[in-house]
Amino acid sequence: MDQKENIMNYETVALDDQDHSIVIIDQTLLPGRTELIRLRTAQEIWNAIYLLQVRGAPAIGVTAAFGIYLLARQIQMENIDNAGSDFGAFYRQLTQQREYLNSSRPTAVNLSWALNRMDALCRKAGEEEKRSVAEIVELLHQEAAQIKEEDIRVCRAIGENGLTLVKPGDGILTHCNAGQLATCKYGTATAPIYLGEERGYHFHVFADETRPLLQGARLTAYELHSAGVDVTLICDNMSATVMKKGWVNAVFVGCDRVAANGDAANKIGTSVVATVAKRYGIPFYVCAPTSTIDFDTPTGEGINIEQRPAEEVTEMWYKERMAPEGVKVFNPAFDVTDHDLITGIVTEYGIARAPFTESLAQIRRKKEAASV
Repeated sequence: MDQKENIMNYETVALDDQDHSIVIIDQTLLPGRTELIRLRTAQEIWNAIYLLQVRGAPAIGVTAAFGIYLLARQIQMENIDNAGSDFGAFYRQLTQQREYLNSSRPTAVNLSWALNRMDALCRKAGEEEKRSVAEIVELLHQEAAQIKEEDIRVCRAIGENGLTLVKPGDGILTHCNAGQLATCKYGTATAPIYLGEERGYHFHVFADETRPLLQGARLTAYELHSAGVDVTLICDNMSATVMKKGWVNAVFVGCDRVAANGDAANKIGTSVVATVAKRYGIPFYVCAPTSTIDFDTPTGEGINIEQRPAEEVTEMWYKERMAPEGVKVFNPAFDVTDHDLITGIVTEYGIARAPFTESLAQIRRKKEAASV
């Protein structure tokens, strides 16, 4: 595919019903090459999530939902004479596939959230409603499509709420990629930026490069630039400088999991940005779909942080190895930003502020009321 094509014209995650496959942008090749790849098997889906070919909590959740539907269909078609019509056998096989997909990334709660949502629908349809396996597979198909549509609506709502926190011409700093490439549209942290761009706000955005995987450099800077946003790429250790100069009026970041007390896990380095922002009196906002809020985890201490391969630090992106052979490497994919460093958590149901235990619970009640 022509690398000059506008990346904003492609869907991050799509289901091809004719080919029975998930179509994603291989984000490991960006920005040099835009390539769409197809996922059909459990291993292909697992690999795509683990290898970051698809990434960002919302996009991972949508991929997992499409994946469990496709795997359910495969179980039905391959065992049409037994498991294809027997719910018990069908569900046992599907549970194995669900648990396998869930093992690909431990920190992003949307992965387990989407899989659990699909599982709950499956059990209700099979055990309570006594639906046929064919009917259940179609229900899973519809639910996965609904999860994608919800993601688009949620991100736009986050954008509208986030836009109330800034004014035209503001400087905004963001870390990692919480943009369209991490969701199905708009992004989370970038949603206010895109909506502002549509309305003539002309923000000045600073994108941290985000070591070691450079999602800010490869993805955020790429998509914002493609969308015509005024974006400046900076190294991670330059954030204090641009803040001290008065160029940043607000920080917007995404997240992979929010604990009940407001502690938020996001790409490694986020807590550093939050600490520096507090030093210079700059509001720090976490943009979080309510699906990323984990009320079963009281504090950030309970969030399992994924450890990534050492080669991502010592070799990736370099022509030659840039660290001595045998040196020890600590490479956590995420860190946890303490809630006292967070000005507000922007959700689709409003903005939570301290004390977060209370405000997030109120957000939860709003969501429950809306779903009745």
